[in-house]
Amino acid sequence: MHRRVAIIGGGAAAAALLGELLERQPPQALHLDWYTGGGTPARGVAYGTRSDRHLLNVRAASMGMFAGKPQGFLDFLQREDPAIAGTDFLPRRRYGDYLEAEVARALALGKAQGHDVQIVPFAADAVVPEVDGVTVFRNEEGRRVDAAVLALGALPPQPLAGVSAAALGSGRYVVDPWPLLAAPPAAAPDHVAVIGLGLTAVDVLLELAARWPGTRFTAISRHGRLPEPHLRAAALPSGDSAELIEAMQDAPEVRRWLHLLREAIAQEEDWRSVIDSLRPHTPALWATLSIEQRARFQRHARWAWERARHRMPPPVHESLAALERAGRLHRLRGHLQDADVDADSLRLTLRPYGGGTPQVLQAGLVVQSAGMDFDVTRTPHPLMRQLVVNRHVLPDPLGLGCQATPQGRLLHEGGTWPRLFAIGSLLRGTLWESTAMPEIRQQARAVADQLLAG
Repeated sequence: MHRRVAIIGGGAAAAALLGELLERQPPQALHLDWYTGGGTPARGVAYGTRSDRHLLNVRAASMGMFAGKPQGFLDFLQREDPAIAGTDFLPRRRYGDYLEAEVARALALGKAQGHDVQIVPFAADAVVPEVDGVTVFRNEEGRRVDAAVLALGALPPQPLAGVSAAALGSGRYVVDPWPLLAAPPAAAPDHVAVIGLGLTAVDVLLELAARWPGTRFTAISRHGRLPEPHLRAAALPSGDSAELIEAMQDAPEVRRWLHLLREAIAQEEDWRSVIDSLRPHTPALWATLSIEQRARFQRHARWAWERARHRMPPPVHESLAALERAGRLHRLRGHLQDADVDADSLRLTLRPYGGGTPQVLQAGLVVQSAGMDFDVTRTPHPLMRQLVVNRHVLPDPLGLGCQATPQGRLLHEGGTWPRLFAIGSLLRGTLWESTAMPEIRQQARAVADQLLAG
């Protein structure tokens, strides 16, 4: 049993692990150091928003913090309002409230049972793993622990290639949208360009369109398509898709998989049931793909999978459709070639999808919302840079976090670290589906099992 454990990260993944450890009532007292990195512990970036326009893209009944209590979030809400249904898509701030309440409950339980939990409201500066333990540094002070878990969440976004230093220095090109959404300037620009069309871009468009009712928006992405919407009524996957899963495992090749999926979808009333039936099997299926096939998926199929798998709540879909009907939102297909200052605006040069003459666009503000960054070799995150530079971890060859076992143990050039773990986004390359709460809570349980088994 590892009694002294460092949990590094301040978001939902770290909170889920903390809760799992303290809920178990282990036979010996635990000493937990939780490096939250500042901000409100448990909320992180994902659930730090206070806007009611930012909705969960998973129904309330599936968002419990613990693997053993998947309806925990719904139970929390219904204590205040019994009218809330498990099929509802609720504001993310309410999920942040739930996480905070669960952490407070876990801390109180831990204290009553004699566990020592130190909440460190700073980031860890360095981590040095060894076979028999891990040393975690804050400033120049090191603290030796039996094991450490990296639960860092999203890595800091970086400017896209082609964005000039002048554009970044002007303040008109926003790399991280969340500070902007928390406190948009009062002076509204006439035209805003949003780079990306995933769920983060959806949040940006909804919030800024409501704050700035006279502003026009242009959203730019490779295919110019928004995420698909959920059905209004919840629907269970039809059958267990055993035949489809077996066929995919027998032929781990992306082109063959796409053919099998099209065949399966043709036999269903709605394609969503097929996609949802794959969710429990995704890590095992991903593990069958070679590096070459994973790279092919990244190039050719990832965009389609993401918009089908990570869907919008129906009210969000309707709000965006209303913006388009009103002429306030226009979508373009293309890639950002460069962005530079042009008088009191930014000039964007877009390369059309499939080739053609570049298009020039002027915008008073550009918001980059191109999705989560998983590339630990390029990240400015100080701790990940230290781990990569010192070769304590191995980057995923496709820029999808770190190499690890399916159980979350991180790898290095000599093998597997016995006492350094990760959960959440750093396991993207190992498990593929590794950023949503239903997957993260399973990872938290698995890592807690290993920590307490020692």
